Amino acid sequence: MIINNIRELCVTAIRELYAHDITPDLISIEKTRQDIPGDFTVVIFPLVRYSRKSPEVTAQEIGRFLSRHLPCLYEYRIIKGFLNLILSEAFWSEFLHTAMQDDRFGTFPIRNQGPVVLEYSSPNTNKPLHLGHIRNNLLGHSLSMILEANGYRVYRVNLVNDRGIHICKSLLAYILWGNGETPQNTGIKGDRLVGKYYVMFEQHLKEEIHSLINNGMTEDEAVEVASLNAQARDILRQWEAHDPMILRLWKQMNGWAYDGFDQTYNRLGIRFDKIYYESDTYLLGKELVLEGLEEGILSRKSDGSIWIDLTEEGLDEKLLLRDDGTSVYMTQDLGTAEQRYEEYHPSRMIYVVGNEQLYHFEVLIRVLRKLGKPSASALFHLSYGMVELPEGKMKSREGKVVDADDLIDEMYRTAEETTRELGKGGDYAQKEAEKLFDILGMGALKYFILKVDPRKNMLFDPKESIDFNGNTGPFIQYTYARIQSLLRKSAEAASRHSSFISSPSSFVPHEREILRLLFQYPEIVTQAGEELSPALVANYLYELAREYNQFYQEIPVLREEDQDIVRFRLKLSAFTGSIIRKGMGLLGIEVPDRM
Repeated sequence: MIINNIRELCVTAIRELYAHDITPDLISIEKTRQDIPGDFTVVIFPLVRYSRKSPEVTAQEIGRFLSRHLPCLYEYRIIKGFLNLILSEAFWSEFLHTAMQDDRFGTFPIRNQGPVVLEYSSPNTNKPLHLGHIRNNLLGHSLSMILEANGYRVYRVNLVNDRGIHICKSLLAYILWGNGETPQNTGIKGDRLVGKYYVMFEQHLKEEIHSLINNGMTEDEAVEVASLNAQARDILRQWEAHDPMILRLWKQMNGWAYDGFDQTYNRLGIRFDKIYYESDTYLLGKELVLEGLEEGILSRKSDGSIWIDLTEEGLDEKLLLRDDGTSVYMTQDLGTAEQRYEEYHPSRMIYVVGNEQLYHFEVLIRVLRKLGKPSASALFHLSYGMVELPEGKMKSREGKVVDADDLIDEMYRTAEETTRELGKGGDYAQKEAEKLFDILGMGALKYFILKVDPRKNMLFDPKESIDFNGNTGPFIQYTYARIQSLLRKSAEAASRHSSFISSPSSFVPHEREILRLLFQYPEIVTQAGEELSPALVANYLYELAREYNQFYQEIPVLREEDQDIVRFRLKLSAFTGSIIRKGMGLLGIEVPDRM
């Protein structure tokens, strides 16, 4: 690869010119800024310690050395401490020809190491999926494909939080006020029906607490003695004691939730290799806690609850088992981590979980480490920021959330309205048009969420996400469709494997910039895998699509008289389309052949 060649030649130059042996990692090579002539830039400042000369003189000497030993170097230019290298048109034409023949361009061989276990989604069965879950699922699904492109074996897993006090609140509300409602006799989607009762519980609890406060209690006292909370805790104890009636209702309501989740996953294009259930893993977690207690790593308090003391590590004490023997979230996460490590022997276990759980995962790693579990060293929390709306934060307990299904429906409607306003898709049959609107709506949703650095909070605006002229999914999708339309107009562009094309005598600036961007694609995929950030792929694709559109508008392709140049520009267009399709695929986004 040319970057490695330049780096190795710079190492040789330092040795031959200045009698110093250095390692290649000391040679910093960057893509040259677009406003400066050049393809790649060697940063000279770190090398003056070996030359003992000014940056400009050092750059001049290394530049002359590269000119003698790098055949594809057309010329070099020096700006202060930067050596800008301009490669020949022949190099770029050869790159285009070779890369187009490589179906695996931008993907890497399977790595000889343990797999990556990637957890995402992790819904609670007491409520439907919402906008926050959408970001979680889209991040996890995109990362799984980016990591696979980087040669990792990836297992996509989902831990369903199907037990615990929150689920018991929905159960209690249904027992008290359900009146035999089912998804079948109400026509309500299963996860929504269960969520209805979770909200109902919280509403009644709020009323009860308000009444207790009016009778002279503090808020903390009211929460502690509220009868609804007491009944919910009692149902949790009954569940852990395997009460037949409670288990039967729990399985029924969870089944409703699972059916609803699956429908939403299918619409989002989300899949898993394995689904874990907290109701299974919490038992292993309890065993680990009891083992830690026997070994003196954990301690039991006078009320019977079991804790770990992390105060010496700058944290605090953490509850692992309640006084009545019931589990907390940490309990099941201990069991899940250990179970996965034994199943897969992974190099990494990545948890895609919101940043409100930073402390939880810090404690989880410390507890596993104190228990002597090797899973502690493999565990990594990919903390992502929250999604907010123009009107503020979502609140599940109050039912103030953007339901995932409602948002998907809204994206479809917005895509249809926008597409028709722009006069596109008018010649489609009804089913084709519906497919197009779905592709555009989902592309807008996925791209808008994934283009933001995962670690940052974001504001989601559905209307802004579907703009055909901004940094959006539909803009990139339209660019791809535009390329396919161009290729359909030329019979010569039909074959990707036609004979090698000669290099134009010179490239126009847009052609060279597109080639530089295409060359960068494997590096972007690698960087996205290292940083666990689909945003790097998303914003790269926008830059590529924007540059191609400027080229398309300013440079004639089929109207060019020189047929060699026509063939070259068609090849350049075809490969640009291929990279857009590949890159959007890593984001889980389809691209339409026509619009």
